[in-house]
Amino acid sequence: MKIRTISFLLAACVTPAFLAGETKVLELEFPPPKVTSTPAPIRLPHLEAPNTPPPEIQVPANVTNVASGKTVISSDPWPIIGELDMVTDGDKESEDGYYVELGEMQQWVQIDLESATEVYGIGLWQYHAQPRSYLDVIVQVSNDEDFGEGVTTLFNNDHDDSSGMGRGSDPAYLEKNRGRLIPGNKAVGRYVRIYSNGNTSDGLNHFIEVEVFGRAAE
Repeated sequence: MKIRTISFLLAACVTPAFLAGETKVLELEFPPPKVTSTPAPIRLPHLEAPNTPPPEIQVPANVTNVASGKTVISSDPWPIIGELDMVTDGDKESEDGYYVELGEMQQWVQIDLESATEVYGIGLWQYHAQPRSYLDVIVQVSNDEDFGEGVTTLFNNDHDDSSGMGRGSDPAYLEKNRGRLIPGNKAVGRYVRIYSNGNTSDGLNHFIEVEVFGRAAE
């Protein structure tokens, strides 16, 4: 009886700590594919192979999409189509009414996570009703709202520094309904900013949804 009682007490003490240390593979939830228009020719020297698998990111069990419903601002205060709150509303469809369209040249959207956050991964959907690739995609995290200091770059596929923000080594990729999963590397910041500079079909910039998987920074 004593041995069984001691074993039970040990299990009760160990279980919470064990659960706190559990991890899971971060997987994006995505809508069914729906291609509605003919793609323009895509010729990029650093284009990723179409069937490249997403990265496998192990995250703590308490990591959630902390961007859900959060405030979004952008470099273009008057979007051509849509509203900025669509970027964090949870809808990932590609039809009209699900995406925001910003003007030509380099543009960005920025999400306020409201407090310093440890970022494990970012899910990004720009526009997947047509196979295309967005240019000079740069993803950054910072505690500075103006991104003037303390900036961590998580992704940069500007291979020729045409955006003037530094040459990136990440590949260009085709937009799909599965989105793009970008490792967060446990970067800490309150704000997430995502740049693009037109796409292979036109000079406009689109954002359907951004998910930020993280937890409060210690």
